[in-house]
Amino acid sequence: MICQFMVSEEDADTRIDKYLAGCMDQLSRSYLQKLLKSGQVLANGKPIKSSYRVSEGEMISCHVPEAVEPEILAEPIPLDILYEDEDVILVNKPKGMVVHPAAGHLTGTLVNGLMYHCRDHLSGINGVLRPGIVHRIDMDTTGVLIACKNDMAHQDVAAQLKEHSVTRRYQAIIHGVVKEEELTINAPIGRHPTDRKKMSVNEKNGKQAITHVKVLERFHGFTHIECRLETGRTHQIRVHLASLGHPLAGDQVYGPEKCPFPELKGQTLHAIILGFRHPRTGNYMEFTAPLPEYFERLREKLRKK
Repeated sequence: MICQFMVSEEDADTRIDKYLAGCMDQLSRSYLQKLLKSGQVLANGKPIKSSYRVSEGEMISCHVPEAVEPEILAEPIPLDILYEDEDVILVNKPKGMVVHPAAGHLTGTLVNGLMYHCRDHLSGINGVLRPGIVHRIDMDTTGVLIACKNDMAHQDVAAQLKEHSVTRRYQAIIHGVVKEEELTINAPIGRHPTDRKKMSVNEKNGKQAITHVKVLERFHGFTHIECRLETGRTHQIRVHLASLGHPLAGDQVYGPEKCPFPELKGQTLHAIILGFRHPRTGNYMEFTAPLPEYFERLREKLRKK
């Protein structure tokens, strides 16, 4: 794909990488630098370097290669299957497993395991990188997750997620002692204004996000809670709790720099319950993934304190 831009008076004397970033904000600055180094960017038909400054009236051409999706391999990865039929499969995802392939994680994902287990019976709506995946949880979040085996089931479950009728309950251990027995966090979440790898409570550019919180047990300096999601934004529970000064124990992104429990590998967050209307029968079904060992060990340690 070739993109062409005529430099305006107001953009004159702008570095080419900054100029392109403004013209093509869907591409990262690092990717644009690669295009410049490989000679894919021209000014009036001549290759230019990343230090080049554009001039008014110049024609800037940028060749963006078509994205080639890598072949995803089926792998015999053991899956903790909670339920399976001809339309859906529910899995208890372990800590450290990525849900679908992405840069740096093309193997060992839940999708690789599902492809081996389900063979050709996975929905194709989300493309070759995410067959069967209708929603996801973070790599270090554990618990129940649904995948769909055909497009009918995928469309139906996706519609339920969109209308917020799917029951999604999580348990977490957070820093600090929550005084209220129950509370609701209603704060929009969007991309962090300065750190593009993080999300944040963002009143200006965020999307509505609602998390209902219930205290299960209090410890010295920590609280065991249950969260019910009304919406499903990226990192929603982690961002919402951190915004109140109660980040999740072990959260390496939104928590304190120094974790008091170095044995934790990522946030203490577990998707314990998932409930939905079965896409074929219409019957409501609910599944529970028991608390994992890492979660139980931390809870016992806090009780002894």
